[in-house]
Amino acid sequence: MFVIIADQIGSGTDTDRVAGALDELVARFGAGYPLAPERTAGDELQALSASASTALETALHLLRAPHWRVGLGIGTVRLPLPGSIREASGPAFVAARAAIEAAARRPTRFAAVGAETAAARGEQAGALIDLLLAQRARWSDAGWQLHDLLESGLTQAEAAARLGVTPQATSKRARAAGLRIDTEARRALSALLDDLGASVERTAPEGGSA
Repeated sequence: MFVIIADQIGSGTDTDRVAGALDELVARFGAGYPLAPERTAGDELQALSASASTALETALHLLRAPHWRVGLGIGTVRLPLPGSIREASGPAFVAARAAIEAAARRPTRFAAVGAETAAARGEQAGALIDLLLAQRARWSDAGWQLHDLLESGLTQAEAAARLGVTPQATSKRARAAGLRIDTEARRALSALLDDLGASVERTAPEGGSA
């Protein structure tokens, strides 16, 4: 299982962004959450997923804005799941807490921590996600705009028409941002995290955890 903890940066002098972020997460990834994401402290939210792709995309979505730091915990959780994520527990939650504390000291505002047998590989996965975040930090507004259109399911030709530019200009924009590399990297990272999560499940004690 994957636990995401996100902490709003500078919440004491900023507007409360937790409620809006929760609405966005549910709208985008709601089907991937066995429990609804919730505010778990004044400026903090938590999400839980068995899907590596959902966990990764949740973290990337939050980190797109400068207002968040994010920790990803990988491990087992206690079963059966309660009615609220506030009541859930297990090594994955402990790992996520360690990750969010580590994220406060990292320039990417992100850290991943594996629980149990996933400790070393969780750190390795986090380093690779850092590379993806560093690449995205160099994207222009135009690059993000094209990314969003392609992620919505449009082809490059359709995105070009939507943007009112030539297909050649769109291809150049995609190459400049490395959008194909980003897509392939996210696919590979999801597979890596999925394998990591599965290895934790295989080594977990029988009963009571997932």
